[in-house]
Amino acid sequence: MIFLDAAATTPVRREVLEAMWPYLTGEFGNPSSHHGLGEAAATALAAARATTAKAMGCRTGEVVFTSGGTEADNLAVKGIALARRAADRHLDRVAISAVEHPAVEESARYLARVHGFAVDVIPVDQYGQVSEEALAEVLGPRTALVSIMYANNEVGTVQPVARLAALARALGIPFHTDAVQAAGWLPLDAGTLGVDALSISGHKLGAPKGSGALFVRGRTRIEPLVHGGGQERGRRSGTENVAGAVALATALTLARDPAERVAALRDEFIEAVLTGVPGAELTGHPTERLPSVASFCFPGTSGESVLLELERQGVICSSGSACAAGSDAPSAVLLAMGIEPEVAQTAVRFSFDSTVTADELRQAAAAVRTAVGGVRSLRTPS
Repeated sequence: MIFLDAAATTPVRREVLEAMWPYLTGEFGNPSSHHGLGEAAATALAAARATTAKAMGCRTGEVVFTSGGTEADNLAVKGIALARRAADRHLDRVAISAVEHPAVEESARYLARVHGFAVDVIPVDQYGQVSEEALAEVLGPRTALVSIMYANNEVGTVQPVARLAALARALGIPFHTDAVQAAGWLPLDAGTLGVDALSISGHKLGAPKGSGALFVRGRTRIEPLVHGGGQERGRRSGTENVAGAVALATALTLARDPAERVAALRDEFIEAVLTGVPGAELTGHPTERLPSVASFCFPGTSGESVLLELERQGVICSSGSACAAGSDAPSAVLLAMGIEPEVAQTAVRFSFDSTVTADELRQAAAAVRTAVGGVRSLRTPS
């Protein structure tokens, strides 16, 4: 099997398993307990927080451990917007890009549906990028929050987050970025990016599913979504997942992926597909994209049929976001980029981890040529 669906999830790294194992077995204490077992768990949690904060370029008190990227996005979007409006009732708009992950988009729609917010959707260009001009168009005195993802999970396009965040900061508007796909490939330093909140997820980095974190700048008001014992400085109650926090921190220390090497392999793979498959169209920005993502549309096919044929040949990939599994509707991301619905339904995404090899990608490119050709022949009337 050649696994090219790392944007959906990655295998848990052995080093991560070994680091978290003690907190799944003998060191099982509750970090809020005031005895030796609990204090050992609290020490491990504090160490994990410090490691995570270093990776995110922030203070330890600015890290909130969550159950993953989706919860981190929900907490950022809902929590910051609601806290801002509680302080000023006129702050009743949120701005998101047209290509956000559903965790951000649906959080914004919830604010509109339940709390009466207006949602301003920022358009993107044909590559899926937000321009400074497009963002400036929607910002105003009623904007409570801006949320624009760092790197897109479907097409790999990287946003100019630092420049966009600077626009919001000049107007005193908090800026959140979903960095789930960027983690491990792009710098996460919150100070350099200039963001007020940043979400990551462990299972994209070699940690288990169910681990994640949110950076929240110290003075940023945030309304908790989960109430109870006041853990995580009152921002996310519930007994902390110590093993998950240790796993995430360990994965972050190991996530020094050879981006240049993988980017070079990605470019070779893109060239092989574009030259080997007539009519194949690369989606996303041609250069400002994640090293780990190559995505295409294959007009005249069905994306799902191509996937099935590739799996039969031992190549595992995706038709887009794994979070939209079971939907046969064309990708909202591709539609926002101006791609026609019938073409968007032919999309296939290939995403790599740091272990991918040139030989695997050569085999995969050959399989793509065969799969697309076979699907097209079946769909063409004799």
